[in-house]
Amino acid sequence: MNGISVNTNNGAMQSLQYLNMTNAGLNTVQNAVNSGMTVADAQDNGAIFAIAQNMRGDVAGYSAVSGSLSRATSSVDVALSAGQSISDLLIQMKSQALSASDSSLDTASRQALNENFQALLGQITSVVQNAQFNGVNLIDGSTKTITALASTDGSHRITVSAENMSLSGKIVTIASTGSISTQSKASTMISTVESSLTNVDSALAQLSSGVSKFSIQSTFVSQLSTALTTGIGNLVDADMATESAQLNALQVKQQLGVQALSIANSAPQIALKLFG
Repeated sequence: MNGISVNTNNGAMQSLQYLNMTNAGLNTVQNAVNSGMTVADAQDNGAIFAIAQNMRGDVAGYSAVSGSLSRATSSVDVALSAGQSISDLLIQMKSQALSASDSSLDTASRQALNENFQALLGQITSVVQNAQFNGVNLIDGSTKTITALASTDGSHRITVSAENMSLSGKIVTIASTGSISTQSKASTMISTVESSLTNVDSALAQLSSGVSKFSIQSTFVSQLSTALTTGIGNLVDADMATESAQLNALQVKQQLGVQALSIANSAPQIALKLFG
């Protein structure tokens, strides 16, 4: 049995120790409630914080990859849209050439058809020149390929080849000076336009497969980023229901600790009654 001493109050010191522990726990819980995280910085848990930071770096990397894929997809989408317009124009040109090849057509009518044909040629050139996104044009011959990031370390990339649809090229073989001003020229132009139309449609299929590659990788990257973000949350986010319950418990313990310390501090006063 411990004696009564006015110099050393073991009960008070022990009560103070427990109260300090309770206060430390209360501070930890309050920080978690304020920040919404159980591990807000390296002081909370150095190992978990390091893992979370590495994962945050990966998430940031995937954000850059996603942006690269989006820009590349938009460039190819613009090229596809322009290519479809060129395909539609070629269909109209075939109709003009076929009409102009009719031997019964008078000169004035054939001339009118040729003027429409020339206008369609000019429209193809206009479409090709304006089919650019972010300074990239995939159908005018200025760009050979377009490449997008596929991994956070930059070691993997996805490349899609450009398709030059300019006049007098390998795809659109119609010369910029093409004409259907005579029956002979119109008859020859029919096969040229048909060949160009086939080539354009084939080029569109190639560009479309490129968009699919970008789209598949973009979806995959989005899923990875979401999974990592969820993983980071599992590591560092606070369960607010648990923290609330713990906060209430610690507040009660704090109040009890203060009362216990008060009682322990009053113990030496008993000595006065012994000498009363």
